[in-house]
Amino acid sequence: MWLAYSNQYSHGLYLAVGYYTTDCDDDWGSRGWYRLEPGQSGIVLCTTNDYSTFYAEADDGYHWSGPYGVNVPYHAFDDWCWDLGVDPGLDIGMRLVTASGAGWPWVGTVNLS
Repeated sequence: MWLAYSNQYSHGLYLAVGYYTTDCDDDWGSRGWYRLEPGQSGIVLCTTNDYSTFYAEADDGYHWSGPYGVNVPYHAFDDWCWDLGVDPGLDIGMRLVTASGAGWPWVGTVNLS
């Protein structure tokens, strides 16, 4: 499944996503910071797992977060294992996304509003 995020909020935002991967000791990786302006969408993840996570923060400080804590770099990053951490880094809480029957070539969209 391709997973897209759509910025339906009134300000630009930065987005980080988490995903299942056997390449990490704790089975979770992340990537970010994707920039989405108001009205803009972007496909940021391809996965066959029913679960993924995300964190987004708008320019005005509003954020979409959840209970899944991870430490990530302040700069853009790709395929970052959750168990690595970084110093200095940013502690964020990611929100769960569930897509039952995630398959190919299905595209799911998460609207941030």
